[in-house]
Amino acid sequence: MAVFHPDLMNPEGPVRLDDGAWLLVEMHESRGWVCRVSADGQEKTVLARTGRPNGLAIDRTGTIWVAESMNPPSLLRMTLDGKFESFLTDCEGLPFLFPNDLAFGPDGALYMTDSGIYRPEILKVPAQWRHGMATDGRVFRVDTRTRSVRLLARGLAFANGIAFAPDGRHLYVGTTNDGLVWRFPWREDGTLGARAAFADVLDPAKSPTFRGPDGMKFGEDGNLYVAVVWQGDVTVLAPSGEIVRRIALHGSGPTNVCFGAPGEQQLYVTEQGTGAFEVHAVRTDGVPLLRG
Repeated sequence: MAVFHPDLMNPEGPVRLDDGAWLLVEMHESRGWVCRVSADGQEKTVLARTGRPNGLAIDRTGTIWVAESMNPPSLLRMTLDGKFESFLTDCEGLPFLFPNDLAFGPDGALYMTDSGIYRPEILKVPAQWRHGMATDGRVFRVDTRTRSVRLLARGLAFANGIAFAPDGRHLYVGTTNDGLVWRFPWREDGTLGARAAFADVLDPAKSPTFRGPDGMKFGEDGNLYVAVVWQGDVTVLAPSGEIVRRIALHGSGPTNVCFGAPGEQQLYVTEQGTGAFEVHAVRTDGVPLLRG
């Protein structure tokens, strides 16, 4: 384990760029930045202040998509020079509440989780009581060419991380408030089948504080690497849902993961407990992310 880049405030959403540099966000309200970190981890450049950015995705044209959780909750479209615009704020009149994470699907559409509660409402509840808090977490499908959006699922307990299986046949969504990762069959028309519980990532040896799955990515080994926020680890899940191992972090608040360059066999983790971008040696590369 090593700290790749320090001194961040609530980092999230790491995405590796084609030139080896990184995009990530700093969610803390005093910053609210989308940033670029150099390939060697030595320099950080603030591209834009959007409000409270969360998840990121980049498409094959180089356009950056930002899940903006406040001011207002929206999906933003951004260019690498930092210019951005609000792309969507609702789904046919149903307003977004907490856009959280993003992943492109096999059909080229952008899939987005919405945690299902307006962030100021969360802050009214003490952290120790948030586990199990009722939220109407949702999954949306966005056609970025036509600006059309469709609600695919709702009623999830704080929908958070999202990832497509390597074969594209299933969509995985983590729900922080109940500790579960769910698996949805994915259909070629962009709809989802009935969800089934895939894994519980909570470590029973840890104290029963608020914690649960956050961002996640698949490795070429077929395993799913899940950042478990406030549990201090990345939980590695086999294709069966069985827990393979837990990668311990320096801090307690991992928010998301991304694999390094092909052949590097490194897992990069944004960690909000210590405000660091960590890097860990793993025995696999990541499945290349779809880019629309």
